[in-house]
This record gives sequence, structure tokens and C-alpha cells, in this order.
Amino acid sequence: MLALTFVDKADYDKVCEDDKISILGLTNFSAGKRLSVKLTHRNGSTDSFEVAHTYNQAQIDWFKAGSALNAMNK
Repeated sequence: MLALTFVDKADYDKVCEDDKISILGLTNFSAGKRLSVKLTHRNGSTDSFEVAHTYNQAQIDWFKAGSALNAMNK
């Protein structure tokens, strides 16, 4: 699970129950850098917006490894 927050609270209203959600920018995921969310709605239209996180670099490394235990096992 990746805890993200809406940069613009109004973006919450763009999300529909049956949307496909893509998180963009994970290959460059780093502390202090925002990610983007792309919503693909049932009718094929899309919406995109920025989201923020509070992860530090160690937590990001854990996420990329799949867990803290996986990161320590390397």
C-alpha cells in the first residue's frame, strides 16, 4: 500500500468507483517529489492530477523492494 494525499482537495471528486487508477512516476520515486495519478473512467475519458507523499528515502527503498524485510535481505 502506498499512502498518498491529494495536492488539490478538489481532485477527490474526479475519482469514480469503477476507475482504473495508474500511479505515474514510480520509476523516479524520491523523497519530496510528487507523483501523478491518471484515472481512466469507464467511458474512456481520463483525468490526471498530482499527489504528495511523506516517505523518506529508506521508506521508498523498502517500497521498491516490496517490504522492509525484502530490502534487508539483499
